[in-house]
Amino acid sequence: MKRAERKERKKEGKMNIDEIMKKYGRKIEQEVNLKRDFVQDRDFSREFMQFKSDMMPSLSRYEKWCQSLGNIIKLRISPKDEIKIGRQLEIAHLDVSPSQAVGLGLTAFFISFLTALLISVAVFLITNSFPILFLFLLLLSSFFLFYYVYSMPYRLANRWRLKASSQMVPAILYIVIYMKHTSNLERAVRFASEHLHPPLALDFRKIFWDVEVGKHSTIKDSLESYLETWRDYSIEFIESFHLIESSLYEPSESRRVQVLERALKVILDGVYDKMLKYNHSVKSPLTNLYMLGIVLPTLGLALLPLASTLLQGYIQWYHVFILFNLIIPFFVFYLTTEIMLKRPGGYGEESILEMNPLYHKYTSRKPYLIALLVCLPLFIVGTLPLLFQIPGLAAGIGLQSDYTFGEFGINFLKDVKFFDFQIVDGGMVGPFGPVALLLSLFIPFSIFMFFSLAYSMKTRELIEARDSSKALELEFTNSLFQLGNRIGDGMPAELAFTKIAESTKGQVTESFFNTVNTNIRSLGMNLENAIFNPKRGAIVYYPSVLIATSMRILIESSKKGLAVAAASLMAISEYIKNIHKINQRLGDLLADIVSDMKSNMVFLAPLLSGIVVGLAAMITMILSKLRLLFELGFGDLDMAGLASVSTLTGLFDVTKMIPPYYLQISIGIYIVQIVFILTGTLVTVSAGEDKLKKTFDTARNMRFAGALYLITALFAIVALSILAAVALSGLQV
Repeated sequence: MKRAERKERKKEGKMNIDEIMKKYGRKIEQEVNLKRDFVQDRDFSREFMQFKSDMMPSLSRYEKWCQSLGNIIKLRISPKDEIKIGRQLEIAHLDVSPSQAVGLGLTAFFISFLTALLISVAVFLITNSFPILFLFLLLLSSFFLFYYVYSMPYRLANRWRLKASSQMVPAILYIVIYMKHTSNLERAVRFASEHLHPPLALDFRKIFWDVEVGKHSTIKDSLESYLETWRDYSIEFIESFHLIESSLYEPSESRRVQVLERALKVILDGVYDKMLKYNHSVKSPLTNLYMLGIVLPTLGLALLPLASTLLQGYIQWYHVFILFNLIIPFFVFYLTTEIMLKRPGGYGEESILEMNPLYHKYTSRKPYLIALLVCLPLFIVGTLPLLFQIPGLAAGIGLQSDYTFGEFGINFLKDVKFFDFQIVDGGMVGPFGPVALLLSLFIPFSIFMFFSLAYSMKTRELIEARDSSKALELEFTNSLFQLGNRIGDGMPAELAFTKIAESTKGQVTESFFNTVNTNIRSLGMNLENAIFNPKRGAIVYYPSVLIATSMRILIESSKKGLAVAAASLMAISEYIKNIHKINQRLGDLLADIVSDMKSNMVFLAPLLSGIVVGLAAMITMILSKLRLLFELGFGDLDMAGLASVSTLTGLFDVTKMIPPYYLQISIGIYIVQIVFILTGTLVTVSAGEDKLKKTFDTARNMRFAGALYLITALFAIVALSILAAVALSGLQV
């Protein structure tokens, strides 16, 4: 009994102690606001995870492939490769193990290899002829697929770095500005993460996430671990952060501000020096790329018509297609990828496409449908020479399968056929006629038109919005300096907006300041609502990150006094001017490279290709004329005492050469591929990872390069064909 009573007393005493601990624990929590901070951190973490899933759908798809197909083949990779691939996966924020990434590559290789083998065996069983070339190409594709998938973590990590590094200077700017009035590193990093674009904003949020999940015990440790990922890529970013951290220990205010300003200068100078070195190192690779990937293949095309006849048909049109539309573009793509991977970060377009209010226009499928409806008839016109050879099709609509120019009253070309299909050993080869070649121009024309129309419709309004936003931000810098001056004179911020609105009449920023002034005076809003009200705030009509961030800094710093607010605004204005100057200098450095590559892409390559098509047409007409003369009994004439026409036509048999129809189509598609590859390279070199600019520039370059190629090819075909016809007009039976 006594023992039971003692147990009961102990239980009651324990309950009393627990109640006391809970009571005073809640009191202490309330006093130091631990609960509020904890809830904020939890919200911050949930926001991080939601943000990651929203902003990286493509990476999530790669993760799904790795977690499903990557587990089919279980691998144990070397510790060195595991560390290297694991680091790349961590930088790219992928929830994938290194063995899964390598396993996906091997699985893709075996699937493609087995597919190639099965298709080849099926073709052999059906046709009794084993497709050795087809199997060889598919095997090459399998190895390329393995390399592509295996190197995916490296490329995704580099893409992440390029995009994140373009936001480094704004990140340091936001942290420096915040710490000038509030010397708190954690709050400064949080402030930067809220106002930066992704992906660097995601990196900063992950710093807090790693602390919460217990990976690091303090924000400082988590920050140091994150900075180590930039050790081999952007040392100036690490140095700037270390200077910012050292400002926390400076005893005097003036010395602390000086160290913070030094941090921003370090990253600006570092970015400029790296881009200067990159500019010098990239000129030679780009020159080699143009010569080996564009000029040499294009000039080689001029030899193909004659080479195919000399080799007695061993070179077929599909060989040209494989070489110029598969192998060479892959080679050019590989060279440009190596050039892009060496690009240093810290400079480029730092806005994000997904956050643009008009982003739905970029993702819409409607432009592709409209472009397809416009371009499909053009493509069908290009296939008319082939369609006319379908038995019964031409006769069904009351037309012949082919015509001669003589039937239309063009006497000097009276024996030349429009399409000119030749019958050889019971089979049909061709077309070799000039009209067929002219009609083939509609096929690349339809492709040029498709991408130009679709990409223009997707990006036109987005580019206009970005350009107007940049113009507003450039002008806003000076207005911001004036606003800081007014507030620094002791004028309240509400009155300062009125004065600035009057002094900026006729400028782009006048409307912004007038909107804020109207909201304050007419609607009785305070300054924060006048700017950020979701329905009537001025920022709704001017969706600029720079303006929004500047106004947030103004509102937050004004809580600490007008002098602090004025200093913050003037500092932002000064730093933005410096950044703009650095960007201009870097743009000037890259101007030579960009202009050379652009001129090669939209001028020289299309021009050379168009001339080559005309030469092919002339050679074909000459050989066709000689073959016709031989068939009509003109074989006894000696050609300058060297050989009879029969010997010459036997050596240069037009039926053994590659039809110019297919040659032109391959060249046109090659120009399309070169525009895609080189435009992507140019945009990455000059602006970093910028999908919007890449799509818009592709549409524009497609128009210019396509128009020049088609016009040059058209005039070359007509002019050289007429020249050949006139030269051969004296040879009659």
